Amino acid sequence: MKQRIKIITLAVRDLERSLAFYRDGMGLRTEGIIGTEFEDGAVVFFEMNDDLILALWPRTSLVKDAKIPVTPGCPSDFSIGHIVHSKQEVDAIIKQAERAGAKITDPPHDRFWGGYAGYFQDLDGHLWEIAWNPQWVVKE
Repeated sequence: MKQRIKIITLAVRDLERSLAFYRDGMGLRTEGIIGTEFEDGAVVFFEMNDDLILALWPRTSLVKDAKIPVTPGCPSDFSIGHIVHSKQEVDAIIKQAERAGAKITDPPHDRFWGGYAGYFQDLDGHLWEIAWNPQWVVKE
């Protein structure tokens, strides 16, 4: 297997509500909901950086497609890291997420590893870390 990830799919309870959170609340660009002509095909794609796509797909469709049982979600299983240019940008994005309806789980503050970060959960409990790391260069 090559070290390459193209799509990260978040299973969501309400596709339209999650679309509004990410598009309207967080400012991510998208064509909106596509694939509605297919049974269990409705999906939202956001083109991120470096050819990465963030997808939103109804939870019922994902479990059906993967042939797995519905289980309770566990927000501590993973987090999505978003790296920014400054501490001020961390603060701004965390505030933006809160205004959009996210739950702030850990407000931004200096971290033991030398950076600055905060965490929020989206409407479905997916955990995001917004971080500034003085050792990393953020590509545009």
